Amino acid sequence: MAKRDYYEVLGVDKGASADEIKKAYRKLARQYHPDVNKAPDAEEKFKEAKEAYDVLSDDQKRANYDRFGHADPNQGFGGFGGGGGADFGGINDIFDMFFGGGGRRNPNAPQRGADLEYPLTIDFKDAVFGKELDIEVPRTESCDVCHGSGAKPGTHPETCSVCRGTGQQEVVQNTPFGRIVNRRTCGNCNGTGKIIKERCTNCYGSGKVKKKRKLHIKIPAGVDDGAQIRASGEGESGVRGGPPGDLYIIIRVKPHEFFEREGDDIYCEVPLTFAQAALGDEIEVPTLTERVKLKIPAGTQTDTYFRLKGKGVPRLRGYGSGDQHVKVVVVTPTNLSEEQKELLRQFAGLSGEKTHENNGFFERMRKAIRGD
Repeated sequence: MAKRDYYEVLGVDKGASADEIKKAYRKLARQYHPDVNKAPDAEEKFKEAKEAYDVLSDDQKRANYDRFGHADPNQGFGGFGGGGGADFGGINDIFDMFFGGGGRRNPNAPQRGADLEYPLTIDFKDAVFGKELDIEVPRTESCDVCHGSGAKPGTHPETCSVCRGTGQQEVVQNTPFGRIVNRRTCGNCNGTGKIIKERCTNCYGSGKVKKKRKLHIKIPAGVDDGAQIRASGEGESGVRGGPPGDLYIIIRVKPHEFFEREGDDIYCEVPLTFAQAALGDEIEVPTLTERVKLKIPAGTQTDTYFRLKGKGVPRLRGYGSGDQHVKVVVVTPTNLSEEQKELLRQFAGLSGEKTHENNGFFERMRKAIRGD
């Protein structure tokens, strides 16, 4: 299935600013976060939005994407999001045929272990202030019984008699163009160059076993949803003495019931009564750490924002913290008593306003319904 245009994924124009791209991504991330949206395609849409933001938020990647689209040559044969997993088997076969396999690496050389990803969901405030915790990561490790050889203790793997330990077989073909030597993976040892006659009963000859490794990790203050924490050397074990891979901890932050986050800033909504908005007041507003006093000037209108400087998220790379933005919403009262209604009528009269009750609106509406 063809990949969607990244601008289309985020719902922004190609000329969108960095702030517009960030806001669009934040909106989609909150909408499709797997902990909030349980729809079958929510996680896929969340990942699609994250991939689009990773490219468009980087000036160099965005410039390349605008020029080449998903087939950016600077990203390898896989293009954007391709993961570098292109299949070069056909090219290697050509090297095999004309150059005797010179294009292949030694199959018995040490190989670095695979990287691992570990999704970790944390609370909103843990992302803001940081946290230390223990996690258990499933991964493969060298077998403790055979020490990774795959052979039964007391025995050793033997060199393959077919390929003589190279892991490759040579097939000679006589063609009109001359004699061609084609190399293929040895079918006798499956390219390992070794034959195990007595397998280890613990790992069944693989040399590896599945284990859960307990790790103590530190989540830095200010980390955001989608961030990655790298634990060097904590991935899959290497092959034939190669170094282990790395572990990437993918952070997912649970939404908060009151606060919303945009970058290092915090947003929230606070209700005001009509009297508070009209006459002014001093109210208490919750922040991430405490309750603070906020002065509301007389005549404040609904949807007005007030800034609490330094009450936002600690900056992950830098000093200080962001700000908290408080949006006040004037709440219209309901279920008024007759006394309250009378006071509002008097207020309307003093203000020179006409209410529906004063101009007979409801009576005219009833007559229209009756057909009078």
